[in-house]
Parts: sequence; structure tokens; C-alpha cells
Amino acid sequence: MIAAIAGVFGLLVGSFLNVVIHRVPRGESLLWPGSRCGECRTPIRPWHNVPVAGWLLLRGRCAHCRCRIPVRYPLVELATAVLFAAVTARFGLSATLPLYLYLAAVAVPLTVIDLRVHRLPDAIVLPSYAVCAVLLVPAVVTGGWTDAARAVAAMAAVWAGYYALAWLYPGGMGFGDVKLAGLLGLCLGPLGWSAVLIGVLAGFLLGGLAGSALLLSGRAGRKTALPFGPFMLAGAFLAVFAAAPVASWYTSLLAPPI
Repeated sequence: MIAAIAGVFGLLVGSFLNVVIHRVPRGESLLWPGSRCGECRTPIRPWHNVPVAGWLLLRGRCAHCRCRIPVRYPLVELATAVLFAAVTARFGLSATLPLYLYLAAVAVPLTVIDLRVHRLPDAIVLPSYAVCAVLLVPAVVTGGWTDAARAVAAMAAVWAGYYALAWLYPGGMGFGDVKLAGLLGLCLGPLGWSAVLIGVLAGFLLGGLAGSALLLSGRAGRKTALPFGPFMLAGAFLAVFAAAPVASWYTSLLAPPI
């Protein structure tokens, strides 16, 4: 029931994230003007702005000019709802839940924006350091300073590793990825060093697999620039949900039971 409520809340958050995805890359205000059609600029009626249902009611077209509304809009809302429900099921009503709900909320627009324009906007990433630091406070109060210290250490370590890669291979790694890496280290740190390591490695593995698939299919060349942020975020959430069983499985390979 709690996860279902979180999913409904995720739908509402996802509706706002569509505004973030559309306006942040353009440098526009998130608060003004209100929601309106991207083509005819007609304000959207409140009942047409209901997550998912509004898009279905309009059959994917503007009520005024009948231009197509991208299917991305309901998909963003549904993805946010699923992430919110899954994160809530994973952590329950714990002190760390707000931190990972926030990470889910920023992961969606960062993924879509990076896929669309190959950018990880500072306007989202940099303030998230401060927000996540504040959201770590309840965990410190309830669980002590160990997790917080590990979070800060992981942030520094992952940021430094990505910075070194960006410095050594400037064509293959952007500094937007470096900034996001530190944020992911901060968020994965409370889950343990195994989560940090798995999150980082999974990002590179997923990115490598996707790049190989595009090369083999002829949809990309060796010099094609691929956005890496979505794979970093996917690897981080793989660690959030599966770090413990993955670490246990890998340990069993190194030291099989006698």
C-alpha cells in the first residue's frame, strides 16, 4: 500500500519533471508561464494536465491545434511512478527513503535530457549535492556518522576517478559526467562500498554493451558520441536494488564453498 501511494505521488512528480525536461535545457523558468502547448502556446486546461490520463483523453494531441503531444510525456510520468514505488518497496518508511526518492526524481530528467541534447545540466546536478547532503541528515541522526563519512569518501573517490578519465580521454568523457559521478557516489555511499563499486562498474558495463550493440547494428560508428549519463544512472539504480545479491554472487565465485 505504501509503495502504491508512492507510485501515485511519482505520477504527480513525473508531470512536473516533464516541465523540467522541456525548460531547463532552454534556460526557461520552471514556474512561469504555466503549462501550455509547445506549438500554439495555448494554456493547457487543468483536467488535460492529469498525469497519463490527460494524454490518453486527448489521444496524444493538443486540444486546440491538434498537434501531436510526444509519447515521452506519459512515459516520463509512468517511469517516475515505477521508480518511486520500487524505491519505497526497497527502503520502506526509513530515514534514507527521501534521499533515494530524490535520486529517482532527478535521474528521470537527467536521463531524458542527456539522451536528447547530450547534456547533464548544472542547474539540476549541482544543487542536488546540497539537497542530498541535507537528506543524509536523518540517516546520520538515526544510524550514526559511519554512513555519512562513507558517503563523503565515496563522493570524493568516484569524482576523482571520473575526473582522471576525463582528463586522460577528453573526447570520451565530459565534465558533466564527472559532476554526476560525484553525486552518485554521495548517494551510493550509505549503502556500502560494494554498492559504490557495483554502481560504477555497472555503468561502464551497460554503456559498453549499448555501444557495442549500436556498432554491430550499424547505427553508430567508432567516433559516434554516446551520452553516458543514462548508463551511469542505470548502474547506480542497479546497485541500489541489487548490490547485496550481486556482491554475494561475485564473492561466491572467488571463494566457492567447500
